[in-house]
Amino acid sequence: MNLSYLALGDSYTIGESVLPEENFPSQTVQFLNKSLPLVEDPDSGFNTPQIIAKTGWTTDELDAAIDDAAISRTYDIVSLLIGVNNQYRGRSVSEYKTQFDHLLQRAIHFAGNKAKHVFVLSIPDWGVTPFAEGQDRQKIATAIDAYNATAKVICEQHHIVFIDITTAQRADGDTKEFLAADGLHPSGKEYTKWAQKLVKAVSDSRQ
Repeated sequence: MNLSYLALGDSYTIGESVLPEENFPSQTVQFLNKSLPLVEDPDSGFNTPQIIAKTGWTTDELDAAIDDAAISRTYDIVSLLIGVNNQYRGRSVSEYKTQFDHLLQRAIHFAGNKAKHVFVLSIPDWGVTPFAEGQDRQKIATAIDAYNATAKVICEQHHIVFIDITTAQRADGDTKEFLAADGLHPSGKEYTKWAQKLVKAVSDSRQ
């Protein structure tokens, strides 16, 4: 039996500025296939993840892309990480709340209406990176916190696991080894941390 994974998001999901195999969905599948005794058949495991994500996408743009993809199947796990571009463009938290809730409900649908198979990752804080030099880093952090707090509440309402990757990312965000060459996006090493947290969440959900 082959297992499937749908990853929904933006640049942080597609893995801007890193190799495809280094983005967190791909690393998650690599770890799952090595470490999780999900099925008895040794030849089974997770297929290459299907990723619907693009650098710069906001919640409504991701929603439109999902429409365009015309998905007609369900997946064993679904992840969602979206919102940083809403914040970057100065859009309101109230708008994000409505659109994120809608996206999360779509994610649950794609998981066969099994909420425990859906996982949301928190929005990273781009304000700690070299890219934010000269900008109000505290203002960015406060806005990111507001977005994440909103997403977490919505996840709790839908009984969805919310994975905090922001706290650790803030500690790594100005460190060269955890940054891609563009000085903004994470390196494969940072994505490894995210993948490991997602793998643990997936493992816990199947026990």
